Amino acid sequence: MANKARATISDVAKAAKTGKTSVSRYLNGEKHLLSDALLARIEHAIAELDYRPSLMARGLKHGRTRLIGLIIADITNPYSVNVLSGIEAACREQGFTPLVCNTNNEVDQERHYLDLLRSYQVEGIVVNAVGMHEEGLSRLQQSALPMVLIDRKIPDFACDVVGLDNTQAATTATEHLVEQGFEALLFLSEPLGSVNTRRERLTAFRTTLARYPGISAENAEVPLNDGALIDNALRQFHATHRGMRKAVISANGALTLQVARSLKRLDLHWGSDIGLLGFDELEWAELAGVGITTLKQPTWKIGYAAVEQVVRRIEGSTDPIREQVFSGELIVRGSTSR
Repeated sequence: MANKARATISDVAKAAKTGKTSVSRYLNGEKHLLSDALLARIEHAIAELDYRPSLMARGLKHGRTRLIGLIIADITNPYSVNVLSGIEAACREQGFTPLVCNTNNEVDQERHYLDLLRSYQVEGIVVNAVGMHEEGLSRLQQSALPMVLIDRKIPDFACDVVGLDNTQAATTATEHLVEQGFEALLFLSEPLGSVNTRRERLTAFRTTLARYPGISAENAEVPLNDGALIDNALRQFHATHRGMRKAVISANGALTLQVARSLKRLDLHWGSDIGLLGFDELEWAELAGVGITTLKQPTWKIGYAAVEQVVRRIEGSTDPIREQVFSGELIVRGSTSR
């Protein structure tokens, strides 16, 4: 059976025996300009036809779409999922609708979604750009839209940024391991590239341990999906510091999962054979073995604040570019306990 054609404003006007102007006044809240009899006819026609006005068309007519584009490099990342919750809440409160685009770390998708958001005439963009490629970042820089970056700064690009206080968080995490008596620490991250979050956390790790010359400090870069390389890095670290109390800091939640899998393959147990501390709180962290210590990011607050800032820009704010950072929370579990 063919779908019933969607009723138009002309259909409503015809059924109510009036003109489109009167129906438009009704829809735009100018009901005081209409007689009671005409109001009743329009209301009846709308109900009978199940008429629903196009919010997009009405918005464009007034120069507003009330749409905010959201570009995410990897929607499967637990961090991104949690940030989305705060973004959605802020959009709802501010009267905007988010258009979510997952690029899946693919350049073609980054290009496609940037063009798509422009075609939908979004009023601003929030970008979780940690996994984005340089080509996609370059196209972002060329956009004249109000924009806020989450958790990553782009070199030579003046743009508001919202994220974690990486220096404070990494310092807190490292000092916790020192206080727990670990003698050798490995900071494990994905390839640093130009990703400031990874670099800031590594720098804080090194700076903190520079105050403790008796503790061995190492770092290694491993691709997220290269299990063999992760295995090798952990195996070598464990063997090199045999007999010492040692621990690994994982730079993000997705990598923490791969590290946990690697330790299982190597038959190493966190909390007894080796310490483990991961950035980002994960739902399963408290359930895995003796539990995994995490540095919890205020992801909801970060997403909410990003929308608040982009809305300020949409509304014409000319305040200086700002970087808004939030403190993390260390959640201690068995993986780093004495």
